[in-house]
Amino acid sequence: MIKENDLTTRDWLAIERTKLANERTFLAYFRTFIVFLGSGITILKLEFLTELKTFGIILTAISPIILIIGLFRLFKVKKTIKKHYKL
Repeated sequence: MIKENDLTTRDWLAIERTKLANERTFLAYFRTFIVFLGSGITILKLEFLTELKTFGIILTAISPIILIIGLFRLFKVKKTIKKHYKL
């Protein structure tokens, strides 16, 4: 385990890039959640898309699962970073 005092500038910057990449990945999951939820609700609300109602329900049901996966991954990677680098 590496302590903060033992890190060179390059190492510290690499850890910061990893943290930012983790946050960007979560934002991609969140963006996907919003698109799936919005598309599903739109399909359910528009009358001329009644033949796609099942697809709208599927999209609406999958969206919270995507958000939960994103949150789980965000916290898991954050915990791993803290565990290995004691930051």
